[in-house]
Amino acid sequence: MAEVADVPMEDASEQQQVLSKPSAPRFEIKKWNAVAMWSWDICADTCAICRNSLNEPSIEYQANPSPTNDNGLSIAFGNCGHVFHLDCIQRWLKTRSVCPLCNKEWDFAKIERIPGYGQLGI
Repeated sequence: MAEVADVPMEDASEQQQVLSKPSAPRFEIKKWNAVAMWSWDICADTCAICRNSLNEPSIEYQANPSPTNDNGLSIAFGNCGHVFHLDCIQRWLKTRSVCPLCNKEWDFAKIERIPGYGQLGI
């Protein structure tokens, strides 16, 4: 069994003084460049249906790009707060009428074009 060593009182008070003495800062910040990250007012950055980034076209659109059907270049916001590629949620809504994530009745709140992919044509 280990024994507890007795520490003389003068040693203990010296240690306390060393620990409580303010020390000089190790470094000084001369310049600060703040970095901000931009995003839409959404909580997710991927489409839960196709699992692709909402900043890029949907997987379906990337596989079959079409000038007549560019819904893969837009994102749809639901009233429930969830966001999907427009073509993904349209395909989902052909068989169900609820949000794929929360099962609330799906209603479109707004539709926006993915930045950098032209004007919204719908």
